[in-house]
Formats: sequence, C-alpha cells, structure tokens
Amino acid sequence: MTRTILPRSSRFPILPWRKFSSLTGPRSAARAISTATRDPRTKMRTWELDEQHLSKIRVNPTRLIDELHYTCQWGTGQRWGKADSETGMSRLALSDADKLARDWFVDTTKSLGCKISVDAMGNTFAIRPGREDGPPTCAGSHLDTQPSGGRYDGILGILAGVEMLKVLSENRVETAFPVGVVNWTNEEGARFPISMVSSGVWAGEIPLDRAHGLKEVGGGSHTMKSELERIGYLGSLPASYEAMPLAAHFELHIEQGPILETEKQKIGIVKGVQAYRWYTVEVDGQEAHTGTTPFNSRADALLAAARMICTSHTAAADHGALASTGILTLSPGSVNTIPGKVTFSLDIRAPTDHILDKLEEHLKSDFDFIVSTESTHGLGLAVSWQTDSVSPAIHFHDDCISTVRASANAILGDDKLSREMVSGAGHDSVYASRRCPTSMIFVPSRNGISHNPKEYTSPEDCAIGADVLLQSVLRYDRLRFARKV
Repeated sequence: MTRTILPRSSRFPILPWRKFSSLTGPRSAARAISTATRDPRTKMRTWELDEQHLSKIRVNPTRLIDELHYTCQWGTGQRWGKADSETGMSRLALSDADKLARDWFVDTTKSLGCKISVDAMGNTFAIRPGREDGPPTCAGSHLDTQPSGGRYDGILGILAGVEMLKVLSENRVETAFPVGVVNWTNEEGARFPISMVSSGVWAGEIPLDRAHGLKEVGGGSHTMKSELERIGYLGSLPASYEAMPLAAHFELHIEQGPILETEKQKIGIVKGVQAYRWYTVEVDGQEAHTGTTPFNSRADALLAAARMICTSHTAAADHGALASTGILTLSPGSVNTIPGKVTFSLDIRAPTDHILDKLEEHLKSDFDFIVSTESTHGLGLAVSWQTDSVSPAIHFHDDCISTVRASANAILGDDKLSREMVSGAGHDSVYASRRCPTSMIFVPSRNGISHNPKEYTSPEDCAIGADVLLQSVLRYDRLRFARKV
C-alpha cells in the first residue's frame, strides 16, 4: 500500500502544551532508570522488577501530546480557538484522512519492532514480541472520529499505546509475553452505521458479510468492503478472536462526561459499560398540501414522530434511563407539503438490560397509541421499528480492574484521586470483553464535552492516563508470568 507521511519539519510549532515539558522531570523516570541505575544495554524484565522500579517506568508527556497533535493533521475539523491545536476532527472511518492516520500507525509501530497484522475488517494489530509466545496483552482504541468530533476520543488511546511501545523500546524492556496496540475500525459508527462494528466482527457477534455490506450514511454507494479495498486495508487475516486472540485488552479513553472534573479526580477505573440499543423508527402517513388540507384531515408523519421523540425522553427519565434522537429524515421535504414518511434514530441506554426491556416495551406501546390518536378520517398512520444494534450491560474482568486500580495508585499516590465508574458510552472494549479479560481507564473531559470540536483533556491528564495504561499492561504481563510459573 502507498503511504504518505509528512516530514517532521511540518510538525506543529511550539504551542501552549509545551508548558508541560516540566513534567518530563519526574515522569521520565524510565530514562533515569536506564541511565543512572543500570547498564542501558541490559534488558529490564518486567517479571524481575520490584514494585518501586516498575512504578517508575513512565511515558514522555511532551512527546505524547506532540505526536497526538501531529496526527491530527489528517482529518482536521472545525476551528474553535486561535492555537494551531484548537480545532476539532472530521476523520471518518476508511476515508482518505483515516488511511493516512493508519499508515502513520503502521509505519511508526513497525519501526519499533512490531509485527503488523491487518484483518478482514481493517483492524490493525501492532504486536511487540515477548520472551514467551502467546496471545498479546493489548492497548486498544480507534483513530476514526465523528464528523464534527474532537482530538481525544479514541485518538488518545491509540497514541498512548504507541507511546507505551516507544517507552518499552527505548528502555529495552522485555515483557514476559507479547504486548501491542490495536486500532479498531469504524468504532464511531458515524460513517457506517453500526458502532464498534469491527471489534464486533472480531468477537464473533456481528457477521462479516453484514459488516462488509454496510453502506455509508447519507445515501452514498460505498460499502465498508469497497472502502477497505480502496484504501488498502482489507487484510487477509480473518477478523476473528480465534485468528488473532488477545490475552487482555486495556483501553485509555476520555470520560466524555463531567464526573471526574467535577470531583477533581484524575482517573476513572472503569468496571463496566451500561446497556444500550439503537433503533430506526419509521412513521408512514399521507402527503398532502399544507394550504388545502385541514388539521382534521391530515395524517402528518412528522407531527406523530415529534410526539414520539418527546415521549421517549419522558419515558426514559421515568425509568432511570436515557433516550436520544440524532438522525431525522423526512420526505418529500417540501415547505408546502405535509410529510408522508419520517424515519428517526432512537438511542436508549440504562445501567441494566432489564431496564431497557421495560423501556422498549413502554415506548412501543406509547408509539402505537400516538399513531392511533393521530389517525383521522381513515387516513391511517403506521409505525415500524428496526433494531440496528444491541449492546448488553457489561462487567469487566476483575483481574483487569484490579490491575488498573493498582496502576492508578502507583501513579497518583492517592486513591482519593481515582474512582470506580461505569461507562455511559459504548467502546470497542465492550466486544473485546466478550473474548478476553478487559478494562478501561478514563481521564477527565473539560466541561464533560465530547463528540464536539471543543473536546479537550489537559496534557497533564493525558500523561497520567497514559502512565496508568502503560503500568496496567506491564502489571498484567507480570501477573500472567506469575500464574504461569
């Protein structure tokens, strides 16, 4: 495949995040270990390190942020501030911009001694060998973004994983088993309308043919398979946990909510993910002239849909759940014609599957009632549901949760600066958790904003999260070795 990587001379100039270069003092203890307390030619074996020395292996925070903003040249989105880095992102899955970011990921990790594997969904695995053979312990996330997204959702997790590989390489750290980074395809579901679709195929939960046949939103003719072929990422490896097993999966992610910032805490130890379901709801009515059709002779599909959307919000609140509509399509789309057909998306979420069962039942009953009351003089309305995605509530693996907790305590030195959390959003870790031990690490989001160009996490918090990710992978590797022997 052809790769275009911009020269380093095109990197961003010195920007405000450089003020955090002071963090390279205590946080660059890994270099201090390699130069001051040991022969730099000697390998550091994770299973031989005591707690004190293991805890000192840290990321380079300046390099982490520098590289994150460097990769955001591919798919730069809406500007919200004056600094070069104060833009959002619009890097849709399998776009030309996504290809360039993928190429950077492949070339960078390959230069660090990783073996690169690309599967039939374009999931890209960069695996660094360990002393022993076996499935890798991986950091994973995604490089694709929302159409009007930010610089941190998914991107931070991948860049922190790459930084982890750099730290291990420059400090000659030998892990007991392979470790690596995986970039999952189309996590957002923004271009091809199933979120986390490629990790779902890998987990055996979504059929490959269904995923390959997904058409891009907005009426385009491109499918996932055709775009994977076009950009050169339709891999020969089967998209399967059997063909590419993982020993564990850790994902660093921004919180996408306000809790950590409000509570002045630095790390969320994610225990699981709440349940959610996506639907497409279609309302059929009767097109008619707006000026000649009295109210009592109308079958207004849009009016009925509007009542349904409002009802979904009220019902969700009553059940202790959430409901949102993000896509609304109507026809014929004329100012002076009553809409005859409307489709809208419906996203419902709750802490348990049982709550969603009750909410779905409630909404279907309410929507049928709305249709019956809006139908007049034989001009019937009809409503139909299509289930697009179902993600049950997930509890992550206790070993991984404990590993993240220990790593957060080692980095922060104060357990009051972290908290256990349940994720309100879906992530690739949902599907990964069905096939391997998994947990997540959250860092604060300024004002709780995400899926927005103004999405922001401070350089310091990014570095803390990346340190916890690095430590979690190393601690899990050490745990695997201890159990082996």
